[in-house]
Parts: sequence; structure tokens; C-alpha cells
Amino acid sequence: MKLHEKYMLRCIQLAKNGLGTTYPNPLVGSVIVHNDKIIGEGWHYRAGQPHAEVNAIASVASNSNLLKDATIYVSLEPCSHFGKTPPCSDLIISKGIKKVVIGSTDPNPQVAGRGIKTLQDAGCEVISRVLEQECNLLNKRFFTFHSNKRPYIFLKWAQTANGFVAPIRESRIETKPVWITNKFSRQVVHKMRSEEMAILVGTKTVIDDNPSLTVRDWTGNSPTRVVIDRELKLPSQCSVLDGSVKTYVFTAKNKTASKNETQYIQINFSKEIATQICDVLYEKGIQSLIVEGGPKTLQTFINANLWDESLVFSGHGNFKEGVSAPVFNGVLISEEKLKDDNLQRFKNQNS
Repeated sequence: MKLHEKYMLRCIQLAKNGLGTTYPNPLVGSVIVHNDKIIGEGWHYRAGQPHAEVNAIASVASNSNLLKDATIYVSLEPCSHFGKTPPCSDLIISKGIKKVVIGSTDPNPQVAGRGIKTLQDAGCEVISRVLEQECNLLNKRFFTFHSNKRPYIFLKWAQTANGFVAPIRESRIETKPVWITNKFSRQVVHKMRSEEMAILVGTKTVIDDNPSLTVRDWTGNSPTRVVIDRELKLPSQCSVLDGSVKTYVFTAKNKTASKNETQYIQINFSKEIATQICDVLYEKGIQSLIVEGGPKTLQTFINANLWDESLVFSGHGNFKEGVSAPVFNGVLISEEKLKDDNLQRFKNQNS
């Protein structure tokens, strides 16, 4: 492995520690190397707190005299503007670091190459695009949000071995989820919820299952809930309207009143629903979205070609009859066993 790639992989590894906590900022990791030895490292923990480069430099406090002969690696171009924190490019220059190795160029218009230019103008040697593809993938949410003006969209569902996502309505006795997968799969789902900004379901899923869409089997923040309720059919006592988590309800009705953390948003259901929802979520700064169901809602996003990845959990049991899983075309990118369940991840190459 090449030297620069070795340390950039460490930057990526560090950056992943911030997944779910840095929004609206990207994931960034940084490593400082002197004589082929890591003397400092850091990552961005949370928006408003120091960036990765700042944490890495701070970790070298007892050996700060080495910085002028060191190389700093960072997975994303250092910022060059004043936001909630000062520019990282200025800090690097002020510490006398002369060599900077960068993974991705920042797509944010406030940065977009300016950080690199600032460093070069100050006499720094800048090497960019090291493991660029891997660094871009690290910030797929941030990049999609800024480049495509929409959230990065995950489709997620569980299906039986014979391809059903739910039993038929007539066979259901209670308004609660019918579990197809095991507790390990459910824990993976809750971990995913803690990492993404929003989660979406349709009216039928709420009426049939009464989900809370919160994080319970993992530690982390619950995502913003997004519910499609065209005719405002949902009973006021359902869990998604309990006010415990910020919730957006998309409806055809003109209901402007909001209650607790629930906001009603009117859209035109005679036009493409998925596009309108994505436009609103972009305006609200939502960088990632899990579309969790049901099959009609999932198919709406598939038909609009508004998805990036799909996660399909398959249990080992069967229903004699039921609701069929969505139909989609995707490229399999990974597969793993979760005890007796199977998780397949697919990529949309046309998004």
C-alpha cells in the first residue's frame, strides 16, 4: 500500500466515528505524520465543535515543535470560511505545517476548492484526490445533498423467504408490527436510524403497525419522522403523532396548525409525490432519508428513481399469502448473515 493511502485510510476510519452526530457538517478525519509516525489524529465530533484538523493539531500539543516538519492528512478539503468555527486552512498555515494531503474536494459552495487555494497561496505543498473515491463514499450524504439538492435516500424493508413484506390485512388481529426478521436485524435497523436524519412511512404502515420510528435498540438520536397522510386519516393517538420527535406530515389538506413537534405540509398529490417530499426535505436541511414503508410508498420512490441504496432484510419464515415486496433494479454491493436472517444491500446506478 502506498504511504499516502495508508494514512488516508486512517482518516476515513476516524471520520466514521462521527456518523449520526455531525449533521449538517460532513464526516472528516485527520492524521498528522512526522517521520512516518502518527503523532496526532482527530475527527469532527459534532456541528459547532472543533473540526477534525483542529482536534488533530490539538492532540500534538506536547510535540507542537514537530508540526513544521510534519504532514497533515485530511479526508476532506480544509474549510476556508468562518462558520461556527474559524477556517481550518488558516490554522494549518499558522502552525507552520507545509505539507497537506487531501482526499475529497468539498462540494459546499462556501469551500469548493478555496481551502486548497488558500493553502497553496501560503506556500503549502498540497496533494489532493488521495483515495478520492473512498473519501467521496464516506460523505455520500453530504455530497448528494449539495450536488443533487436532495437527501441521500435509503430504501429499507424486511421480507419473508417467499417475498412477502406483510400478511394480508384480514389475517391481522392487532395493530402492531408483524416481525419477519430476528432481534439482530432489528438492532441493525435501530443503529441505522441513529445514523440518518429522517425516516419515512406511509399512512397504511402507521394504521397497520402503529410504529414509533424511534431509536430503542441502539444508542443515539431518533431521526425526524416523515409521514405521508394524504387525507389526514391517522388517529391522534398513534405513536408518530405523540410529539416526542420532530415529525413532518405530508398531506393534501390545508392544515397549517402544528402541534408539539408535528408540522403539517401540504403538497399536490396529482403530481410526483416523492419529488415534492425531497424538495421540502432539502429546504429543511435533511441530508439523509430512510424510506421504510410500506410497499406502495417504497414503490413511489423507486418509480421516481429517487433512491440511492436499498437494504433488504430476508427472514427464514414464510407467509401463505401476503403483500408482495417492491419491485426494483439494483446492483448487489454486499450481503451478510444476521444469524438466520440475510441482509442484502443494493446500489442504484441510475441515481
